[in-house]
This record gives sequence, structure tokens and C-alpha cells, in this order.
Amino acid sequence: MKKYLAELVGTFVLTFLGCGTAVSLNCGSDTASVVGTAVAFGLSVVAMAYAIGGISGCHINPAITFGVLLSGRMTTKDAIGYWVGQFIGGVLAACCLAAIVGMEPSLALGTHTGANACPNGNIALGLVVEVVLTMLFVLVVLGATAKTNGATNNFAGLAIGLSLILIHLVGIHYTGTSVNPARSFGPALFEGGAALSQVWVFIVGPLVGGGLAALIWKIIEPSEEA
Repeated sequence: MKKYLAELVGTFVLTFLGCGTAVSLNCGSDTASVVGTAVAFGLSVVAMAYAIGGISGCHINPAITFGVLLSGRMTTKDAIGYWVGQFIGGVLAACCLAAIVGMEPSLALGTHTGANACPNGNIALGLVVEVVLTMLFVLVVLGATAKTNGATNNFAGLAIGLSLILIHLVGIHYTGTSVNPARSFGPALFEGGAALSQVWVFIVGPLVGGGLAALIWKIIEPSEEA
């Protein structure tokens, strides 16, 4: 149970700090707001990796859990427990953020809520972006944490966090960058509208990307003897 609760806490922190930064900076209004939001998501992952990595492995992302499950590194029972914790954490974070913003709306710089949406309603483009970006991100996670990949797992938290910054720098322009169903689901519930009607894109896309990453890693993973 502790690892499931750790995933809840970690996803809460990631969603609250990442989406909270997007709201505070009105992400997309200028280049600085995009960079700031990307860094916030990446640093949140780094912080949580060292805070709860020894408890749950710090997935804090259903797509990562799916990739780890397909890679044979965890049981289905644990994966379900992780998913429940992650989605609850994302919803609680969005609820908390919405409450804070609602207490003094005049402090918000713009209308950004941290929710994801497809560019101009282009579902196909949104799916492609989320599948590709999640595939790349989860591949980094699987490689950096693999026991068969030398000593790279000693710096896994840093590598994963930095890669998430890069992923956001690419994806914010197109979808706001999800690559994480739990991070998207919570904010979508509170924004409603297009974000909620399109939230399935940010669940299906990342899960497909996570599955592809697991397949690629299975092909290129070094042998135990390497």
C-alpha cells in the first residue's frame, strides 16, 4: 500500500507544481512561459525521483507504469494499484489548484488552466504528438532504470527529469504536452469543454506510446551477461 500512496503523492506534486506553473506563467503567452513550464515539470520529476524513488520507483505516470508492466518488471496487480494512486493524485492536485486560483482569480495572468487540448481540434495531430513524445520519454525511463544497462540507473532521476523538460519544449506548442494520462485527467475534469471531450486522446496516446517504448526497449535491451 505504501508504494501506491507514494505514487499518489508523487503524481499530486507533479500535477500541482507543473500545471500550477503553467497557470501562474500563463504558459504559451511567450517563450519564457513555455521554458518555465517545461522546467517545472522536469524538476518536479527529479524531486520526486529522489523523494519516493526508493518506495515505488517514482512512475507518477500511467504510461510509464504501462511500459514497465509490458517489460515484465512489475505485476498486473501492482500496475492497477499504481494507476489508481496516480489518477487520484492528479485529480486531487487539479482540485487544489482550482481552489487556490478560484480564491483570487485576479491573480491569474491569463486563462491557462494546465489542461491539454489538441491544436485547433485536430485529433489526429494530437494523437501523433502524444504517441511519439511519450514513446521517447518512456524509452528514456526504461533505459535509465534498467539493471542491464550499466550504472545509468544511478542517475536515472536526473536523466528522466531532463528528458521531460525536452519533451515539454517540443510538445507544449502542439498539445500543451501530456505524455501522462493522470496529469491530463485531473485538469480536464475542472476545465470541462474541449479539454474534457478530448481527454481520451491524452489517455490513449500516452498509453500507446508507452507500449511502443516497451517494445523498442525489449529489442535493444542488453543481455544480462553484457
